[in-house]
Amino acid sequence: MAQTILHKANTRGHANHGWLHSYQSFSFAGYYNPQRMNFGALRVLNDDTVDPGMGFGKHPHDNMEIISIPLEGDLEHKDSMNNVAVIKNGDIQAMSAGTGIFHSEYNFDRTSEVKFLQIWIYPNKRNVEPRYDQISLNLEDRHNKLQQVLSPNPDDAGVWIHQDAWFHLGKFDKGVNAEYTIKKEGNGVYAFVLSGEVIINGETLSSRDALGIWDTDKFTIEAGTDAEFLLIDVPMKF
Repeated sequence: MAQTILHKANTRGHANHGWLHSYQSFSFAGYYNPQRMNFGALRVLNDDTVDPGMGFGKHPHDNMEIISIPLEGDLEHKDSMNNVAVIKNGDIQAMSAGTGIFHSEYNFDRTSEVKFLQIWIYPNKRNVEPRYDQISLNLEDRHNKLQQVLSPNPDDAGVWIHQDAWFHLGKFDKGVNAEYTIKKEGNGVYAFVLSGEVIINGETLSSRDALGIWDTDKFTIEAGTDAEFLLIDVPMKF
């Protein structure tokens, strides 16, 4: 019997720093909820909006896999590995913090907001050599189908991280459905709706709602309206 947990959009943590609006699916910084610490190896899912020209100054990370998915606008990244890059909607960025890195993230645009998802995954290997990866995706590959954008395998589609995790993005027209098979025994999926309405296991989710599902092999996802969503497939124990 599948186990599920529903996280409605309005139950997330919220931080308003003026230049930054951050909605947090799990405990983060000033938001602490002992019932919302993680979903398996998924530790952070922040839904961030940053004002023009503003951003996060240089700060450290270690032993975490960090993924950024821009939704609108351009996000400038700089790090202690001498990477300088701008990522935009259609790109995905992955960074293995490993033994330790510093990085900064700024809104590259001086006139419009940038919106992006900041995701942290606990790694399955500690103290690895830090690494950076960024690719541009074909947006058509998620129209009415599931587009893999992250995996544990450097030779597979999308970016890769040090964890048995897989991410898929979908942009479905109303009425379209797909069956998703969980990639590894012991994994679960955290489904996060970016826009529209989707139905999973009879549960109707609206924009920014999420449903965690585990103890099952597969499930069906259907678009109740035109909809976009992210599936995060991660180990429940790690």
